[in-house]
Amino acid sequence: MSKEKEQKQPMPPIGAWAPAVALGWLIPGGGHFLLKRPGRGALLLASVSSMFLCGIMMQGAMFQPQSGDMLTTLINTGGFIGDMCSGILYLMSSWFGYNQADLAGHVHDYGTKFLVTAGLLNVLAMVDAFEIATGRKE
Repeated sequence: MSKEKEQKQPMPPIGAWAPAVALGWLIPGGGHFLLKRPGRGALLLASVSSMFLCGIMMQGAMFQPQSGDMLTTLINTGGFIGDMCSGILYLMSSWFGYNQADLAGHVHDYGTKFLVTAGLLNVLAMVDAFEIATGRKE
């Protein structure tokens, strides 16, 4: 490895990367569109949105934070954060009153997992936008 790679690079100013990361959370792929990467942005928008919509069509449940024993708190809070990471998709479904009870059955269970996974995929997209905005990745 070269010495440039071994040295820790200073953190760029927040104004250089925060708009791309914030827009990337709100609109999946939005940070990439802002960074002039329309192909990657369109792919992310299509992937996250289709995964979220499949979860809705399978009548997946949205997680809500709950207290109780440690495992219940951890699972529900983690699922809630995963759902929220979908940005505007989560906000719009909440605003329009989507509230599916947690039903027994494989399809509903997969739908719940699709909803959380869409948010986690969007987190990866935000990390990618951060790395591009800071110059760590092309």
